[in-house]
Amino acid sequence: MNYISQFLSDFFSILNEMSPYLLLGFLVAGILNALIPKRMVSKYLGQNNFKSVFNASLLGVPLPLCSCGVIPTGISFYKNGASKGATNSFLISTPQTGVDSILVTYSLLGLPFAILRPLIALISGVIGGIFTNAFDKNTEAIKNQTITQDITYKTLFDKIFKYAFVDFLQDIANWLVIGLLIAAFISVAVPESFFTNYLNNKFVSMFVVLIASIPLYVCATSSVPIAAVLLMKGLSPGAALVFLMAGPATNAATITVIKNSMGKKALFSYLFSIIFSALFFGTIINEFLPTHWFAMGAIHALHSHSHEILPFWFKTLSSVLLFLFIVNAYFQKYKSRFNLNATKNQHITNIKGMEKISVIIKGMNCNHCKQNVVNAISQIADIESVEVDLTTETATISGKNVNLETIKTEIEKVGYKFMGLKE
Repeated sequence: MNYISQFLSDFFSILNEMSPYLLLGFLVAGILNALIPKRMVSKYLGQNNFKSVFNASLLGVPLPLCSCGVIPTGISFYKNGASKGATNSFLISTPQTGVDSILVTYSLLGLPFAILRPLIALISGVIGGIFTNAFDKNTEAIKNQTITQDITYKTLFDKIFKYAFVDFLQDIANWLVIGLLIAAFISVAVPESFFTNYLNNKFVSMFVVLIASIPLYVCATSSVPIAAVLLMKGLSPGAALVFLMAGPATNAATITVIKNSMGKKALFSYLFSIIFSALFFGTIINEFLPTHWFAMGAIHALHSHSHEILPFWFKTLSSVLLFLFIVNAYFQKYKSRFNLNATKNQHITNIKGMEKISVIIKGMNCNHCKQNVVNAISQIADIESVEVDLTTETATISGKNVNLETIKTEIEKVGYKFMGLKE
């Protein structure tokens, strides 16, 4: 019972520290969504030069896109004229940070990490873009294909608040909760100073964390509480940075899509740049910057209750609000499963010349993925409507002369896997 009570105590302590900054971060994300339409970004990424690479990395740093959301966005930029270097730069810098994760980093890891994290994301993105342009000479972009469009909202209020507290929250809610649970579990299960006792070589610890992080999926925000607890257990600040970089920036899905869309050289450039940057900047932090800059943030966040900037009641209220927003996000996401009027016929029908089919599509993980699929299918001639359900991985398509091969081609162009008709 002591373990359970300690687990719950640590879970709610971490949640209380994160929630005010998360709510503020979500709000800023909504404002950015309203002010910076992503369909306009691609015009700054089209040249095989430093300027396009820098623009791509700079524009990617504040965008609140997780690694599953950045994949179709970045690849669609490439297919609409962005160079491979600029595309890789965007794919590297964007998932490492975002306005929400920067604020949460400040709340749990302190100001130095909050400053260094976006700066390193920017520099690593630029390094990746430059290396891609130099290593992969075949950088001519693919023109005139499907572009990622923003999710359509009817009002400015929806564009800010519905995006921030429903659509965006839906995309990261699972991993946010999982990240909190993992952090609380590590806090209870891993002995104090575990890493200093059993893995005290700083470079080896960075390398081990890197190998573990590359194939896994963890979003930038959910990586923060895990890194904070690992720091408290004795992990070096440099190794924590490696996790904060490689965890959000790489996963098996990203690796597969880059290989299929831009080729092996672009994938090698992408992975090499992340690995090199993570180890290089991790070493800089370990060897040249004061360790207490990075350790104090995590220790203060979980164990200190004096001289707090935000009062306890405000943090608790923020946690309650965040909980309610997460519950609503899940409800909005899964309510279609309980809709008794949902379409029951999943096979091809033909009523007055109008066909309706339901197909299975793998690889959709967020609302940006959903919008990419809707846009890709909607542009096909004679398609009247497209409805995508992320929870069942299906798209219900209505139109005349519906051609499965054409649908398959358009879906695979934007990086998803067509699995055929739903049985």
